Amino acid sequence: MYVGFATDHGGYILKEPLLKAMHNSGHKVRDFGAYKLDPEDDYPDFVIPLARAVAQGEVERGLAICGSGVGACFTANKIAGVRSALIHESFSAHQGVEDDNMNLLCLGGRVIGFALAWEIIQTYLAAHYVKAERFERRLAKVAVIECKE
Repeated sequence: MYVGFATDHGGYILKEPLLKAMHNSGHKVRDFGAYKLDPEDDYPDFVIPLARAVAQGEVERGLAICGSGVGACFTANKIAGVRSALIHESFSAHQGVEDDNMNLLCLGGRVIGFALAWEIIQTYLAAHYVKAERFERRLAKVAVIECKE
């Protein structure tokens, strides 16, 4: 899978181990930064380009990591077509894709360690949207709101 990846200083400690694990698992990764540890950087500078790439189909899925995951999540969701969630356990990682067609996963780099982050990412990337009528209906309602706002 072609995955977009972004992190700020708060998630930077997980960046290299996760990039290596994704590459070793056969995923192609587009890195949106940060490219160095800078305690003064701002998550929107990395998350917005990632979210735009997800919304435009330039990458199949996205992964964003900031300190708590909260800022990355609400920033990503400002981009039309992005369905992002802050996830810190495996059930929601697959359920969010299967039921809600989640296309951008956010994690808190200061909240979880590598092993759990990698488990969640593997679960997220392996999940597939179940295009059931009730899921399509719900997503259509969200899309209407997205167009109006």
